[in-house]
Amino acid sequence: MPSISVLLPCYNAAETLAECLDSLAAQTHPDFEIIAVDDGSSDATAEILEASARSDARIRVLLQSHGGIIQALNHGFDACRGDYIARMDADDRAHPERLAKQAAFLNEHPQVALASCLVRAFPPENVRGGFRVYLEWLNSLVRPEDIRREIFIESPLPHPSVMIRREWLARCGGYRERGWPEDYDLWLRMAQAGAAFAKVPEVLLEWRERPERLTRVDGRYSLENFLRLKAHFLARGPLQGRSEVLVWGAGMMGRRLSKHLLREGAPLHAFVDIDPKKIGRTRRGRPVIAPQDLPAAWSALENPVLLASVGARGARALIRTRLAEMGFIEGQDWWGVA
Repeated sequence: MPSISVLLPCYNAAETLAECLDSLAAQTHPDFEIIAVDDGSSDATAEILEASARSDARIRVLLQSHGGIIQALNHGFDACRGDYIARMDADDRAHPERLAKQAAFLNEHPQVALASCLVRAFPPENVRGGFRVYLEWLNSLVRPEDIRREIFIESPLPHPSVMIRREWLARCGGYRERGWPEDYDLWLRMAQAGAAFAKVPEVLLEWRERPERLTRVDGRYSLENFLRLKAHFLARGPLQGRSEVLVWGAGMMGRRLSKHLLREGAPLHAFVDIDPKKIGRTRRGRPVIAPQDLPAAWSALENPVLLASVGARGARALIRTRLAEMGFIEGQDWWGVA
């Protein structure tokens, strides 16, 4: 039985698939299988997979009619035999020691449910400013406490970079369709169940950036669906048992988040903002107060919680400093949400 199963869903990936498979064939770890699921491709993907399987016994090919990424992932997971499940996308490239180093990390850290790694985007001419900022943030989160602290900012784990303990994936029920990002949904379910996440602090995956990437074209990955997902898990996690919710940010991000919080039944109490044009007014029928008024408002409440939701670059660091000066504890009194 292989110790690692590489779970590789493929859909119309003929242009990049050979490069991906070559990077897996070059792995230094000797004991793994590749479970490649062709999701009803209309190009030569199935033919490439079957030809590769004939020359490499580690590759097992599953064919299905086109059902989408979630169906392909669960179909593949059912066939995986390894104790560790390594995700890979058909347009990415793995460093030769990726599987070896992630497996060694999980072996050495039994308390960690999932090991990711640092990632590098390619080709460089396709990597634009906003994605560069996201990559910098991703690669800054390595330790379990860092990842958990910022888990409601954005998905902190690139899906094709992770290696998951099989029992954790099974315990959480695999992937599910909720109309929002399937990977982020899984990370939040795992975190809610007590899972710890970490990263090997080395670049072990090259992540291809291209306009037709699923996260660019599928509606599940829209900002609105990300906020809907975050509100769902906030209501079932940090907001549980809280008497009042305050949102720092009365701009676009805070307003959109608050809409979904209210739909989840969160006890929205007030907004906090630095803009004098907003202070003293209302958002969604709740008052907007200045940061200097927050401590007094906070002390009058029974069991409040604050969510910092400001989209401007650099704002979160300033808010973190301001809240620390006021004595607020991140992960206890407040969480960042973007």
